[in-house]
Amino acid sequence: MLRLKLCLPFVLPFIAALAVPMAATAQEKVVPQSKIDVQLSYAPLVKQTRGAVVNVYAERMVQRRASPFAGDPFFEQFFGQRMPNRTEKQSSLGSGVIVESNGTVITNNHVIEGADDIKVALADGREFPVKVVLKDDRLDLAVLRFETKETLPFLPIADSDKTEVGDLVLAIGNPFGVGQTVTSGIVSALARNQVTEGDFGFFIQTDAAINPGNSGGALVDMNGELIGINTAIFSKGGGSNGVGFAIPANLVRVFLEAADRGDASFERPYIGAIFEPVTSEVAEALGLETVRGALVVRVVEDGPAAKAGLKPGEVITAVNGIPVEHPDALGYRLTTAGLGKTVKLSVSDNGKSGEINLQLASAPETRPRDIKLIEGRSPFAGIRAANLSPRLAYELRMASEVTGVVVTEVVKGSPAARLGFAQRDIVVAINGANVNSVDDLAAAADSDASFWRVEIERDGQRIRQIFR
Repeated sequence: MLRLKLCLPFVLPFIAALAVPMAATAQEKVVPQSKIDVQLSYAPLVKQTRGAVVNVYAERMVQRRASPFAGDPFFEQFFGQRMPNRTEKQSSLGSGVIVESNGTVITNNHVIEGADDIKVALADGREFPVKVVLKDDRLDLAVLRFETKETLPFLPIADSDKTEVGDLVLAIGNPFGVGQTVTSGIVSALARNQVTEGDFGFFIQTDAAINPGNSGGALVDMNGELIGINTAIFSKGGGSNGVGFAIPANLVRVFLEAADRGDASFERPYIGAIFEPVTSEVAEALGLETVRGALVVRVVEDGPAAKAGLKPGEVITAVNGIPVEHPDALGYRLTTAGLGKTVKLSVSDNGKSGEINLQLASAPETRPRDIKLIEGRSPFAGIRAANLSPRLAYELRMASEVTGVVVTEVVKGSPAARLGFAQRDIVVAINGANVNSVDDLAAAADSDASFWRVEIERDGQRIRQIFR
């Protein structure tokens, strides 16, 4: 059975392949026409681009228990003094791409996640300490920067929307930590989703060999431009099986722009609607010619989608004229358009086509969070709760349409923790009374009840329990 494996900090690309005349321009894409064409070399292109690909070294300190019973009071009572935990250093290796001549590097977030010390090594072997400028585990991207007085080689960022299936590409990285390596192949597919466990689902698929250690490396076109950041592989045993994935360059560009602006975090537009993929049954029922698009299943009142006139049952088929394959593709198109922009959505409504304009904005804080820590002797003691808004839902990675009172944290060892409360639980009702605000929850916790009949919502499921 195939299983997905992120190009974790031991990854990089390989190369082998075909070639096209180097004199050909992007508008003159051709296949090899003769034996001489086939014998052409990628070497000039590799020399042009490989200096902009770096190795990323990340180190983190972790604590290892000296014994599985270390810290257990019962064990230490019978077997002597407390046994100290050991501190160990863990190292990982990935790749990165210099995208600005001042020492700005793009890599995957999972390459540097949790690291205490990060360094990059240039192609000539020189090493530099770096600082993290911006990172986002949802997109699996990170921007690093290091100090240098020289002008560094860098890869220009291409328009990845111009990438086509069948285009020749090179993958450059450090697979298995063996040193910088280049592999070649073609673009196998576009707009791939359901590739990783994260909530980003729009990848370039390539057969250029990508292996552990390649994460954060460059996917380069025949013009020597960056079209993607190598990120994941499908594999049975961890090696390349000809199916690799890269984050498109257009998303890299907007992420880099946020870092250059000094943004503390990367934000995606808030739409205020829930979408589902278009199935063949849905396409037939709605009179669609193709099985693609994003079906609107719910619209949040007063949200951007509602204000634009979007309605349940409609299907978004394109953004600014670019086709939308599925809901993940819609999210990608809106994200790369950028906050503050207005996009034109092509909408199909029962076979009739139309267009609407959608203003892209951040998720709003529609009501104060009013975060409170519940104390006392109730089952809720140890819960830190807040009033939900689209903004808080985005931060907690919850659906934007959810409302109510949400558990933002559960204190370890508290009554609430022992009873199984968890972050992102929504407290719906207590003893038959709806909980609409943090004050409602606090009042119920302070009541002198002999038992509490509690209803919560967890991952879309209603759970009813009785605590005494």
